[in-house]
Amino acid sequence: MLARMTFAQQRLAEGFLFTDLYQLTMAQLYFRTGLAEKRAQFDHFFRDLPNYGDHRAGYCVNAGLGWLLDWMKEARVQEADIEALKSMRGRTGERLFGDDFLAWLKRHGTFECLTLRAIPEGRVVHPGVPLTVVEGPLIMAQILETALLAQLNYQTLIATKAARVKESARGGLVLEFGVRRAHDRGANAGTRAALIGGADFTSNAGISHVLGFPPKGTHAHSMVQAFVALGLGELAAFRAYAETYPDECVLLVDTIDTLHSGIPNAITVFEELRRKGHEPVGVRLDSGDLAYLSIQAAKLLNEAGFPDVAIVLSSNLDELVIWQILTQISEEAPAYGLDPEAIIRRLVYGVGTRLITSEGDTALGGVYKLVSLHDGERWQPAIKLSDSRDKVLNPGDKGAWRLYDARGNATADLITLADETPKPPQGDERLLLHHPSDPSRRRTLRAGEVSRVEPLLLPVLEEGRLVRELPDIPAMRELRTRDIEALNSGVRRLVNPHIYHVSLSEPLWTLKQELIASLSENGR
Repeated sequence: MLARMTFAQQRLAEGFLFTDLYQLTMAQLYFRTGLAEKRAQFDHFFRDLPNYGDHRAGYCVNAGLGWLLDWMKEARVQEADIEALKSMRGRTGERLFGDDFLAWLKRHGTFECLTLRAIPEGRVVHPGVPLTVVEGPLIMAQILETALLAQLNYQTLIATKAARVKESARGGLVLEFGVRRAHDRGANAGTRAALIGGADFTSNAGISHVLGFPPKGTHAHSMVQAFVALGLGELAAFRAYAETYPDECVLLVDTIDTLHSGIPNAITVFEELRRKGHEPVGVRLDSGDLAYLSIQAAKLLNEAGFPDVAIVLSSNLDELVIWQILTQISEEAPAYGLDPEAIIRRLVYGVGTRLITSEGDTALGGVYKLVSLHDGERWQPAIKLSDSRDKVLNPGDKGAWRLYDARGNATADLITLADETPKPPQGDERLLLHHPSDPSRRRTLRAGEVSRVEPLLLPVLEEGRLVRELPDIPAMRELRTRDIEALNSGVRRLVNPHIYHVSLSEPLWTLKQELIASLSENGR
């Protein structure tokens, strides 16, 4: 067994064969039974919002599509893939994959045959709504499943966590500091997702540069420790940093004693910088009672003539910790004669481990399900039953729409059949919305209750050809901000959020019930 990979082996592992074995064994079955070229449609969606234990999300932020499309463009069967598949054996030592199937795969093993519709990255999304719809030959649409889920689920999970952090920070500057605690090279995908979801900048230098963002960071305790170990002291360490980076000077002040050493020494260096014509950027607090220390740091910096110097907080921050810090500052700052809002405005949040790992709920339960198969004449809807009615599939070729109320707030997401185009009710018209799984729960919207209906699923790929310009990260951020602001404040709550309505149209509900009845009558 190899302990290391060559570059060529890494390309093999991350290319076309970045998939589960069962995708390939099913593909060979489809080939052998004449189903290879049958056109199929799969929906990608998630069933449940992230639940972090003592708090949970009320929405998600879609992310990962751009990188998936890049991977699909490059991933195609190579000779090395064929040789790898030839070498795979079953329990009896027989080859798993025959030469006939491998010859077909060598000719057709590319994702350029697939068509995709998707909800754009940066948009707020909800359980049960198709995020990505894949259409094409059954074999290739099936093989795509694993790579699609791996790339879209993780980035959506991290973008969601970042959005919650940004909300908790009241729009304050958020820095993603998690690369050292991430899951190997997954750090790059997590950083990208964090930048979409709410982080303003990241310390992850390489991917930050690639994505067009200047990386941000300070220094570690080890720098101060080195100077102290050599008998030079904390002040000398701060001076050396300021001399090296006079216009980027953020000093980590808690290596020795935050209030009696770190901040006083930082102030000394800041005064020296100012006399040389430079303005300091900030101090960083990485341990202790961050709310109390923020108040005291603000007081000392104000008294020294540095009221605008940033106070960067780090050390296991997440949305709840930030919320608690800001609440404590609001309550305690007046006792020291300080305006709490003035302190909060100067805070910067360095969020690491708990963001990049989505601590509390470390996987998004996104799934990829067959919903329709073309029989040569027409699309035949496919359904999957379950002992849990919440898991019964919504069948067929579908559309997804967002309904806005008279105030312009998002009031529901509506899943319809593909040939439906819902519109705001007029006059005596009614728009009937069905709960996806509970027959007793329906909602009727009348004239004046819906101001706008917006399509969510947009064409992205047409048989491998990109048909829509993808938004850049600033545009994704604008989408995220707009969508979050359109949510009811209860849905945005960090703890016990309201449940946002996701509904089925009358025709889709009817089709679903007919298929359930038919399958039940004819046996499973």
